Amino acid sequence: MADWENLRHFLAVARAGTLSGAARALKVDHATVSRRLAALERELDVMLVDRLPRFCRLTTVGQQVFDQVVTMEAAADGVARIARAAHTPLVGKVTLSAPPVLAAHLLAQHLAEFRSRYPDIRLSLSAQAQQVSLSRREADVALRLVRPNEAGSFAQKLGVMAFGLYARRDYGHLDVPDRWQFIAFDERYGEMPQQKWLLGIAGTRPIACELNDIGGHLIAVRTGAGVAGLPCFMGDADPDLVRIGEDIPFFSRDIWLLVHRDLRKTPSVRAVMDFVIALITEHGGFLLRGRV
Repeated sequence: MADWENLRHFLAVARAGTLSGAARALKVDHATVSRRLAALERELDVMLVDRLPRFCRLTTVGQQVFDQVVTMEAAADGVARIARAAHTPLVGKVTLSAPPVLAAHLLAQHLAEFRSRYPDIRLSLSAQAQQVSLSRREADVALRLVRPNEAGSFAQKLGVMAFGLYARRDYGHLDVPDRWQFIAFDERYGEMPQQKWLLGIAGTRPIACELNDIGGHLIAVRTGAGVAGLPCFMGDADPDLVRIGEDIPFFSRDIWLLVHRDLRKTPSVRAVMDFVIALITEHGGFLLRGRV
């Protein structure tokens, strides 16, 4: 029987494609990964990985072993989730992954309220633009702005996050749309839906500045740097800002709540889900689509 730790290190190498990448993912040193991989190959008496100068490539047998170990990993994670679901109700740690715009500008502002309501639940809020895997326990609950398709998970569309154009109330060109200048993301974010929407509105009008964080856009528009496209729940809540451009095209992002099916009815996880749903329900700027 192969050592599970050796198998786990082999999985990391197969996914990362390099020993150094696997080491970073596992938070160990390069030598440990190399030693674990060699030990597994000795245990199985087969070569699993071709170690090339710039990357590692699975052998034919290595690919077959990888497929089996992925199944083993999923089964081990399932055992852990079942055990976790049996924990004492409303006690323990729950990890919530959310896009930075929702984590920083909605959820983080209400952590004290959550703590007051559920003092024995430690809520770990992770602001992540990239999608995390619930099957690998990278999070217990996730909010996403695109429709999830992760196997074994339950997803529900909560509503949509509406966007609008905003400017400072005393912006010098407030009543002269032809002279508006815009606050945008840089070209690396050219395929992002809200960037396409904003640039479509701007047309040939100038871009005043580029910032790659929505919080930076909020700060810049507050100073009068230009016109920004903001989620309405952020822009409408700021007394220094005014929504402009009544004839602009409507734009929104879907909001999806995702939870692994094994954890969906766990009391502590359910408490986090209900809290998130309540926040979205109670704040303006969201068009609601029901409950989980």
